[in-house]
Amino acid sequence: MTTVETGRTAPPRRGTARPSPAGPVLAVLWAGAAAVVALWWADTGAVVGTAGPLTGAGRIAGLLCGYACAVLVGLMARVPLLETRIGSDRVARWHAMAGRYTLCLLVAHITLVLAGYAAQDGVSWWRETVTVVLDYPDMLKATAGTVILFAVGVTSVRAARSRVRHEFWYYVHLLTYAAVFLAFFHQLTLGEQFAGSTSATAVWYALYLGVAALVVWFRILAPVRLNRRHRLRVDSVHREAPGVYSVAVRGRHLDELGALPGQFFRWRFLADGMGWTSTPYSLSAPPRPDLLRVTVKALGDHSAAVSLLRPGTRVWAEGPYGSLTAERATGGRSLLIAAGVGVTPLRALFETLPGEVTLLYRARSAEDLALGGELEAIARWRGARVLYALNGPRGERPPVTAESLRAAIPGLPGHDVYVCGPPGFARDVYEALRAAGVPDRRIHHESFEL
Repeated sequence: MTTVETGRTAPPRRGTARPSPAGPVLAVLWAGAAAVVALWWADTGAVVGTAGPLTGAGRIAGLLCGYACAVLVGLMARVPLLETRIGSDRVARWHAMAGRYTLCLLVAHITLVLAGYAAQDGVSWWRETVTVVLDYPDMLKATAGTVILFAVGVTSVRAARSRVRHEFWYYVHLLTYAAVFLAFFHQLTLGEQFAGSTSATAVWYALYLGVAALVVWFRILAPVRLNRRHRLRVDSVHREAPGVYSVAVRGRHLDELGALPGQFFRWRFLADGMGWTSTPYSLSAPPRPDLLRVTVKALGDHSAAVSLLRPGTRVWAEGPYGSLTAERATGGRSLLIAAGVGVTPLRALFETLPGEVTLLYRARSAEDLALGGELEAIARWRGARVLYALNGPRGERPPVTAESLRAAIPGLPGHDVYVCGPPGFARDVYEALRAAGVPDRRIHHESFEL
């Protein structure tokens, strides 16, 4: 590791770290699930015979599945409270988990209800299935919605997702809205808990209409307003390192966005072949009232095409998102650990984080140090430190271990640590930090690899 230590200290004022609302949000979600089970309990009489327990369990699974569908869509709505206070990566993990719960509950609902109906009517499971699908009201639409949900689930499995283009996965994933819409009506026409219960029906409508309102507002109306107001266009493209380019985006009144160093936007560059893809890129410099900058590494077709953008190209952006900001800091000393292009959000934080700041930058070689000149200039200006962890002459990687971190960073457990890099690197660093005595509440990480 090499170190740069020059300049003076620039200690901006530090705000008080705000607690994450993750716990209260999860409590509300679980309380909603309990309320759904209570709805079944209140409106269900004696459960008898062979068919009764099967049908009852299937209806509980169906109610929970309907509730999970609403939660699933709500987590897709990009609500700022969740995206910036909890973190986009954690919300995405919640969404993935809700998707798995939804599919499991859907399978249980279908299997148990059809088994109960078949036992009640004294017919085969297959014959009962055909009768339910073709003769029961709204079941054809519900069946179509079920097929779509399973298709979304299959393409979301990690093994399958790695084999399909991101654009294909993205647009298949959007079909979740259609699936939920198609499945909604059979819940009210066939659900015993809603038959003759105006209050239960009203609550169910309020749940789904409320989630729909979040989606319409935050995924459609808010982005339209942002882009009509700020009129973003590419200002310049600059090569930073092999395969790494910075894109400056100019617009009007950008200070009104409230973007913070460490956050990201979802960018859609309206150039040939690029307009169909929305990709998250972090701000690689503190936002200015007229300029935003991102730095992109060519890892695929879309990111590689960024280098070909021309000044004046229109840009569609959504955000800001992300919680990897100074607001998460709990003390006056910070360590930033970056690998590769993961340095981009940390470069913005390196310039603006108050107090004592050290940046550890992992790269293959000095040539691969994107934004290295800027980092050293910032270090000289504010009296911060930059440590480089570069491969050896034979390509051997320097270990980032608890021992090496403690040796390089005196008083490491008292630092807030921000980590950004590939998932494997981030996991290794996280374990090393924990082994070095850094408490979990001081380790801040956000990943886009979901």
